[in-house]
Amino acid sequence: MELSSQMKKYRTEAGLSQDALAEKIFVSRQTISNWETGDSLR
Repeated sequence: MELSSQMKKYRTEAGLSQDALAEKIFVSRQTISNWETGDSLR
């Protein structure tokens, strides 16, 4: 399983939106989205 799909799996299992997770770890929602789609992991 790729890191991007693991991130999304655990985020949704924790019941967090991208916005909520971003706020908790001090990044933007767009950063979370990029991580989950693999856009910034190349």
